[in-house]
Amino acid sequence: MKKKKEKISIKKLRKGVVFLLEKFSKKKNNSEPKNKIILKSFVYIFLFVIFAILFFIAYIYFFATPKAKELPNKVSKGTTIIYDRTGEHILYEIYGEENKKNLLHNQIPDTIRVTTIISEDASFYDHIGIDIPSIFRALEVNIRNKQFQQGGSTITQQLARNVFLDRDKNIKRKILESIIALKLERKFSKDEILDFYLNQIPYGSNAYGIESASQTFFGKNATDLSLDEAALLASLPKATTFYSPYGNNQKALIDRQKNILRQIEALGLIDEKIIGEALRADTLKKIIPPKKNIEAPHFVFYVKELLEKEYEDLDLETEGLKIYTTLDYDMQKRAEESVLWGAENNKKYRASNASLVAISPKTGELLAMVGSKDYFDSSIDGQVNIATSPRQPGSSFKPFAYAKAFEKGYQPETLIWDAPTNFGPDGSGKDYTPNNYNGSFSGLVSMRQALSSSLNVPAVKTLYLSGINETIDLAERLGISTLEDRNRFGLSLVLGGGEVKLLEMTSAFSVFANDGEKNQLKVIQKIIDREGNIIKEYPNERESVLEKEVARKINSILSDNLARAPVFGSNTPLAFKDYAVAAKTGTTQEFRDAWTVGYTPNISVGVWVGNNDNTPMKYGSDGIFVAAPIWRNFLDKELANFPKEDFGSYEKIVSSKPMITGNVSGEIKYFKIASGNEISQNKLKKYKASEVRQQIEPEKHSLLFYVNKDFPLGPELPNYNNPMFVRFEKGINQDFEEGIFDFNPIN
Repeated sequence: MKKKKEKISIKKLRKGVVFLLEKFSKKKNNSEPKNKIILKSFVYIFLFVIFAILFFIAYIYFFATPKAKELPNKVSKGTTIIYDRTGEHILYEIYGEENKKNLLHNQIPDTIRVTTIISEDASFYDHIGIDIPSIFRALEVNIRNKQFQQGGSTITQQLARNVFLDRDKNIKRKILESIIALKLERKFSKDEILDFYLNQIPYGSNAYGIESASQTFFGKNATDLSLDEAALLASLPKATTFYSPYGNNQKALIDRQKNILRQIEALGLIDEKIIGEALRADTLKKIIPPKKNIEAPHFVFYVKELLEKEYEDLDLETEGLKIYTTLDYDMQKRAEESVLWGAENNKKYRASNASLVAISPKTGELLAMVGSKDYFDSSIDGQVNIATSPRQPGSSFKPFAYAKAFEKGYQPETLIWDAPTNFGPDGSGKDYTPNNYNGSFSGLVSMRQALSSSLNVPAVKTLYLSGINETIDLAERLGISTLEDRNRFGLSLVLGGGEVKLLEMTSAFSVFANDGEKNQLKVIQKIIDREGNIIKEYPNERESVLEKEVARKINSILSDNLARAPVFGSNTPLAFKDYAVAAKTGTTQEFRDAWTVGYTPNISVGVWVGNNDNTPMKYGSDGIFVAAPIWRNFLDKELANFPKEDFGSYEKIVSSKPMITGNVSGEIKYFKIASGNEISQNKLKKYKASEVRQQIEPEKHSLLFYVNKDFPLGPELPNYNNPMFVRFEKGINQDFEEGIFDFNPIN
């Protein structure tokens, strides 16, 4: 009976299904248009998706996120440690909760509440934990930039992230952060949330919470903070390393502080008189020196800033990471000794500071960085890292122009006139007529002699031959990043008219040392989390950016002490007997900056000397006298730690153009360097080579008389209608007259 009843049930069920299907099909075909059916389908799907999302959010809210009541007892994950390259030396320990002092509600001043809300979340008291308009604005930015850059986080979301979540920037974390924020808003009042935030948030320099930040930066209790001090502290959480009062971006910090104050003024939240006093206050002068134990401080904060740029939401103070850097600890100590030694000697030149950078050309690793002679000396702005600060390079920029000339086909042997030359208007309404440092001119010289002796007029001519934009292109290929506003630069660029960074100059020169192969600057080797897992390893990134032959020509010139001797003498800090070492000095106008950048195949070293506030040093404070001794003192300690290695030689070209190859026939004359008097060939034996200058006296015409500027090795004819051709000719022949010439140039 049961089987029969079961069969009847199934039969009836089948009939019922068929009946319903037929009825539905008939109704659909006869009574409802197709587009209406489609619309209904979309509505059902939309409702299903909404239901699924709500179910998903509810599940996360109740089961997949921590309870809001856990907030008061939550602690940081541990101390992040920055090591040297071996892992044997701790450079810096970035503490989390250990440097945190909680304040009660009535101990937190209203000034810090107001400045923080204006800085971080102006609609704090109006939203429910998430700010929908801010989220949509951030979404628009992310879509436009095709990456997850902004999140529109409220103070509550920031608190949720800092306490409960990791710092990965992705959609998953953003959803969790938003849901936890909603839970916190239900559990706690706005004032309680703000108190938690102000007691928890990192302010940098190992300061957690407003009380610790106030003690760290101003040496006072938070209750005693003035409005300008509160606004400055409120500026820090956005990017604690970038905006650090001890860092390089103090101007950006003050701009952010004043913007907060102006917004408060516009909203009428505080009396205008108090706002005015805060805007006029010099808050940075109130900052006290840092007191934490730290090794290689400029290097450490440079590493921190790089990490915060790469992992924008990474909270180093609480992650418990191990950061293994590229720093050679022992080399760093020797670099610091050399800088201190040189800075003491340079007091007679009225130079208060110095900086040194050492890089491996073969790997791109930053081995040593001394950003100032004393990080903790506020009287010289010691916290400012000069190694990463733009300064004018003087003649140390010249190798870039010559390298570009060599790319075009000019050679170290190419002859160029060092003679008074008017290069025309320089943009200021005046004609540009540079002089050499010693006020004299050397006549016809090779590019080798011109660069080795750092002659200015041939360098300006070389930049013209190379092209200003083309030279900047080459400098940027080698790693210079500060010459973006090209409209600023004219021919004076080759004499140091554009600001560069010591770190980038040292790295760029390392490309010459490495036969034109550029290793990207490497500062971190690897990052390990608190469980011992490798988060990331940083490989060496290498690319060819310069022809090997060009690099070798620069190496040959900058290591040629004999060619340098006529101007600098044969016994200078740049001269080495047992090692192949290339170097170039630089000095800016009014002696505000002095440089020496040099290298071997194994190490590239740059030194800057001057005053952080840009006041001039004493007259005569050339790079060879104030920067080169520090550079040499350091290299004397380091060279024995590397194998002896010579620069590769370059191949000389064959050309029918004598001015290119230097094979110009003419009378050879000799002059005493000291007096400038001509001496006969018979008396040459009485003098050392470094005491005599050789000069060829061929037919007096400029290089542009014989070659096409842009194609010096090609068949293209010179352009005699070029206005600069006329200026070059007048520079060596005052009787020269403009016009069209009927002659056959020498080929």
